[in-house]
Amino acid sequence: QVQLVESGGGLVQPGGSLRLSCTASGSIFSIHTMGWYRQAPGKQRELVAAITSGGSTNCVDSVKGRFTISRDNAKNTVYLQMNSLKPEDTAVYICNAAIQVAATVYINDYWGQGTQVTVSS
Repeated sequence: QVQLVESGGGLVQPGGSLRLSCTASGSIFSIHTMGWYRQAPGKQRELVAAITSGGSTNCVDSVKGRFTISRDNAKNTVYLQMNSLKPEDTAVYICNAAIQVAATVYINDYWGQGTQVTVSS
């Protein structure tokens, strides 16, 4: 009933920038925390950054000062602005959102399909 769709991935040279977007659609009562995870080949999925419905943010130390997470609640969309990209940022980036589909139900996690980010010269 709920879908998350990401866009904005691609190939970029070291030092370049990309902006990822993720939009939630379907039957939604409320969206709580939204975030971006990433998974590189041979590595476990890692939380990169998260943002609450009130706008509080956090991010993993390795991207601090380079990545910025933001959201547009009216559009049910979360963004990840990635600057000064490094080869070690190469991964599939996956959107996550904690969503209520009705006022009286529990919050559930939803996941996007992922978008590939490749940083290479």
